[in-house]
Amino acid sequence: MRNFFLFLFLLVVFVLASVKGFPAETVTIQSRAAVLMDAETGSLLFTKNKDDPIPPASLTKLMTIHIALSDVANGDISFDDMMRPPKESWAVNQPLGSSLMFLADGQNVSLKELLLGLAIPSGNDAAVAVALRCAPSVKEFVERMNKEAEALGLSHTVFVEPSGISEYNMTTAYDYAIFCKFYIKTHPETLETLHSVGEFSYPKPENVPATYRARSETITQKNRNALLGFLGVDGLKTGYINESGYNIALAAKQNETRLIAVILGAPATDGGDKVRDADGRRLLEWGFSHYKTLYPVVKELQPIRVWKSKRRYASLAIEELLPFTARIERGNELRFETELQDVVVAPRAKGDRVGELVLYDSIGELRRIPLLIAEDIERGSFWTRLLDTIRLFFRNLRKRRG
Repeated sequence: MRNFFLFLFLLVVFVLASVKGFPAETVTIQSRAAVLMDAETGSLLFTKNKDDPIPPASLTKLMTIHIALSDVANGDISFDDMMRPPKESWAVNQPLGSSLMFLADGQNVSLKELLLGLAIPSGNDAAVAVALRCAPSVKEFVERMNKEAEALGLSHTVFVEPSGISEYNMTTAYDYAIFCKFYIKTHPETLETLHSVGEFSYPKPENVPATYRARSETITQKNRNALLGFLGVDGLKTGYINESGYNIALAAKQNETRLIAVILGAPATDGGDKVRDADGRRLLEWGFSHYKTLYPVVKELQPIRVWKSKRRYASLAIEELLPFTARIERGNELRFETELQDVVVAPRAKGDRVGELVLYDSIGELRRIPLLIAEDIERGSFWTRLLDTIRLFFRNLRKRRG
C-alpha cells in the first residue's frame, strides 16, 4: 500500500511539472556556475549559482568588441581604419601567459583585423590596441566599459582592464547571459563575421614593413571555441585565468530557437576545458530537447461594440504579441480566442484594456495577452446615449431571465 501511495505522489508531481511547463527532469553540470537562457525572450531555462561573482577572463573581450562596434555604428571609427599598434599593445609587452594575435612594432593593422584578433585567438594585445583606438587611454576605455555595464543593469559586473587577464574583472553567469542577449540583438552580424570564423592568420605581408614582407612569419590560430557547429553553435567566446577556471559563453540556434549558455568556473586544472565544453554540450542538448521559442501571429481582430459612443465599433490592438518560450511538445495547432468585457461604454482612451486574447494549442491554454482599445472613443450624443441605455437595460433583462 505504501508503494502505491508513493507511486501516486510521484505521478502527481510529474503531472504538475508538465502542466506548469517545466520538465520533470533537470540536468547536472560540473562547472561552478551556469545560466541557460532563451536569447529571444530572456526566459531562464537552467541556473546554477547564477549570481556568484567570478572573473570573466577573456569573456571580458566581448564588451571590448561591443564598445568598438558601437563606435563604428556611430561613425566615429571604421573597420578599414589602419593604425600602428601603440607600444602598450605589442605582444612582447603583454603579461606572461597572455593569448596573442602578435602585434609588434612597425606593423599596420586595421580595426577589422583587431576585432578578429580579439574574437578568434583572443589576443590580449588586440584588446589593448582596440582600447587605445577608441579612447585616449586604457583607463578611459575601461570607464566606458563600466558605464555600459551599468546602463545595461549588470549590477554585479565590473572591469579593470579590457582583455580579461585580471582577476579583478568580475561578473556573474546571469549578468553575462543578459549581456550576451543584448550583444546578439545589437550586433547579430558578428556571429558570422567574427565569432564563428574558424581561424585567423596574422601578421600577413601587408601588415609588416616592406623589408620584412618576404618573411612576415604569419601565424595561423584556430578559433578557441571547440563547440562551433555543435547544435548550431555560432559564438561567442571562451576564457581562462587561474582565478576563474575555464569559462565559455555559447550562442546556438536550432530552427527558430536561439539559446545562450554561459558557463563559469570549470576547474582550473588539466582537462578543465573539457569539463567546460562537456557542460556546454550537455546544457544545449538538454535545452533544445525540452524548449522552443514560439512566435504567434494574429492575422485579424474583430472590432468591439462600444456603447454610448459616436461610433458603434472600435478597433482592437494587442498590447505586445511577443515571442515566448514553451515546452518542446507545446505550440502545435495554435489558435486564438478572445475574451472581452461584457459591456464597453464610452468614453474610452486608446490603450484601455478591454479583454484578453487567449492562445491555445492542441494540449490546452498556453498564454493570455491583453487586448486594448486601438483609438480614443468619444461619448455619443444625448440621444445615442439614451437609446443605448435603453438597449442595455433590455439586454441585461434578457440575460437575467435566460
